[in-house]
Amino acid sequence: MSELAPSEVLDVLDADATVEKRASWEAFEFTMLGDGDVEVVNSSHDKPSEHTYTVHVEGGIPSDCSCPAFEYREGSCKHQVAVVIREPVLEAVSAKPTLKADGGVAVEASESDHSDERPDDCDCSPLFEELPCWPCYRDGFEEPAEVCEE
Repeated sequence: MSELAPSEVLDVLDADATVEKRASWEAFEFTMLGDGDVEVVNSSHDKPSEHTYTVHVEGGIPSDCSCPAFEYREGSCKHQVAVVIREPVLEAVSAKPTLKADGGVAVEASESDHSDERPDDCDCSPLFEELPCWPCYRDGFEEPAEVCEE
């Protein structure tokens, strides 16, 4: 991902205030397509399928969009801005994917993304031997913590 903060990426895009407002007010759905592409569906329209576009992200910055506004107007479009202001979307599309054995794509976690220390609110139970509690799952643990039975 880019070393820029989302506010800095917005400065790079140089979108006008109207575009930024529409990007924050309208309802969008996002689907990661891989190779730096994210599908953006504007669910605010009566026919969202007619308002579905692809935003390409290069180096953590949306570089182009398949919408008519990007093609025919100056500056960035609301779809590019929508990707930036929804930080998890920007992070996900900017992450380097790895292929999984089943053909799917997984996002590669860095060393700093996960520690072996369980969360303070760990609630693993011996009743669910093979499932971690929600706090542990949320923090990336696939196995439950070892629980002492009293």
